[in-house]
Amino acid sequence: MDLIVPDWPDLPANVGVLSTTRRGGFSLAPFDDGSGAGGLDLGTHVMDSPLHVRENRSLLRALLPAEPAWLMQVHGTAIVDAAGLSGVPEADASFTTAKGVVCAIMTADCLPVLLCDQNGLVVAAAHAGWRGLCAGILEKTVARMRAAGADEITAWLGPAIGPEYFEVGEDVRQAFFAHDARAAEAFKPIAAHGGKYLADIYMLARTRLRHADVHRISGGGFCTAGDARRFYSYRRDKVTGRMASLIWLNRETLFRDNI
Repeated sequence: MDLIVPDWPDLPANVGVLSTTRRGGFSLAPFDDGSGAGGLDLGTHVMDSPLHVRENRSLLRALLPAEPAWLMQVHGTAIVDAAGLSGVPEADASFTTAKGVVCAIMTADCLPVLLCDQNGLVVAAAHAGWRGLCAGILEKTVARMRAAGADEITAWLGPAIGPEYFEVGEDVRQAFFAHDARAAEAFKPIAAHGGKYLADIYMLARTRLRHADVHRISGGGFCTAGDARRFYSYRRDKVTGRMASLIWLNRETLFRDNI
């Protein structure tokens, strides 16, 4: 598998993290790896072969301390405690203080944000598509983490659609502008298409995190839509697989020392 182990300088030593790509699994086209080999699609809702998705999830599970706490993501702001979940709840973020519990978010252009506190006591994963981001999913996740005992929080921005590909309308710009006039900096007008903009979802996420007093922010250098070799992209392909970004508190050994 082609895995991303985040370059995250502020990550506490007892926290495990990873993000998957489209490469290294069993899925066939259009859920393959982009070059004809098996794809690592983890989504159960995208019309891929259920068998292949199960096999892909088994590959991932072998690297983790437990089965990920999968969510039914709906572009909202509901947040759940990943410990002791039964079924697949409708939510767009999860957190935990329990060791060995894996918070997980699936994406294919939306922004996955992994968070933890500097003491390594609380971790969280949030799904920040533009709707959830605008509605405050990151601020609400940070608030839940602090309520659970988090001190200073650090964040990593995973693979998402980049600012050269994320075309949006005036309605999206106005939705963010209404919250903070400085959000206008994240929208670049498209000269040939009046009322259309290229949006920088990474800049928008950093702004929201800083509003929540989170200033240690890493990542944000990927583009799912522009890198078909490595990433699934709904904007680019429409019918496509899903990748996962995951975070957990280690029981003993460190994940990044074992890959």
